[in-house]
Amino acid sequence: MNDPAAARTEPAKPRRAPERHPRPEGRRRHAKAAVLVRAALIATGLVTVYYVLPLDGRSTGTGTTVLLACGLLLVVLVFWWEVQAIAHSPFPRLKAVEALAATLVLFVLLFAGTYFLLEHSSPGSFSEPLTKTDSLYFTLTTFTTVGYGDIVARSQTGRVLTMCQMMGGLLLVGVAARILAGAVQTGLRRRGHEPTEDFPSRRED
Repeated sequence: MNDPAAARTEPAKPRRAPERHPRPEGRRRHAKAAVLVRAALIATGLVTVYYVLPLDGRSTGTGTTVLLACGLLLVVLVFWWEVQAIAHSPFPRLKAVEALAATLVLFVLLFAGTYFLLEHSSPGSFSEPLTKTDSLYFTLTTFTTVGYGDIVARSQTGRVLTMCQMMGGLLLVGVAARILAGAVQTGLRRRGHEPTEDFPSRRED
């Protein structure tokens, strides 16, 4: 028979503390902050590279065209890699924001560098000599369709490049945005989420 006194004196086993899972709100704030930090670092890094690169050397029109073609190919490859990353990311919408920011900055800086090289290889291609800041300024005013008119392309090559940027900007804003949205939906479907969810749902035990 069991001794009641011994049963009373037997120390109770410590209860196992329930596992704590991070709240969805906390994960959302942390992920958003991480995306903003990464996007800012990417943009800062690309702008720094743009200003640091020695673009003041002698260049020809053919070299500028080749550089632009290679740069556009790089933009397409980066964009395609980002689309694949979105589809496999645990936070597709946030990854899409980071991807769009990186692609936009790379696209703008590519044309800014091309305008700068064109002005140095063929002086007079624009209404005034361009520094790197002037080239970036002209690229942004063209991309945003503001067009103040203080800097304009005068040469045929400069105008062709400007038209290429206009068409590329339309494609980037229109077609690329739709592709990113499709990648987001693919990423959400991979995890069985509803379209309105941003984060994985946690099963209750």
